[in-house]
Amino acid sequence: MFNSGRVRRNGFEDSQRNTIQDRLRQASEARAQEAAGGKVPYIGGGAAATDAQIAAMPFEMYREGTVYYERTHGHPNSGAYPNSGGAYTVSSLLDLMRWDATDQIDLINQPLLMIAGSKADSLYMTEDAFAKATGTQNKELFKIDGATHIETYWVPKYVDAAMGKLTAFYTKTL
Repeated sequence: MFNSGRVRRNGFEDSQRNTIQDRLRQASEARAQEAAGGKVPYIGGGAAATDAQIAAMPFEMYREGTVYYERTHGHPNSGAYPNSGGAYTVSSLLDLMRWDATDQIDLINQPLLMIAGSKADSLYMTEDAFAKATGTQNKELFKIDGATHIETYWVPKYVDAAMGKLTAFYTKTL
């Protein structure tokens, strides 16, 4: 799981909590600039990351994700390319920071299976969501041994593990 609202608000691994007010101020200023007909500022997008830039990223998920989406598995018009560049407006942070994927997750009353890599640096988000999903007693958190977040997308042994778990879970619960 990747709780994009939490990450936009708090930073990955809650690393930017001390900058929330500054980023909200920047987003408000960007919204005012847009409303006045000025330039729309963006976050992200642009040129593809270099090897040095990727190596300098602070989180494994971001390093692996950049390679995955920009170089090995991304759509030709994604990543650093036009039409789907991964950029978003600075002003949209006002909405993005307010949203949280776990808000009202306790309303789930159906069987719930969450899957994450045991080495995923995003695992904390899955574990948080799983703990908050109190509306169902029929829930399971399956950790794919040795997998990182991005590896669960494409490494055959990890995909096979996920598919095996999904098949068993659906067979039991549907």
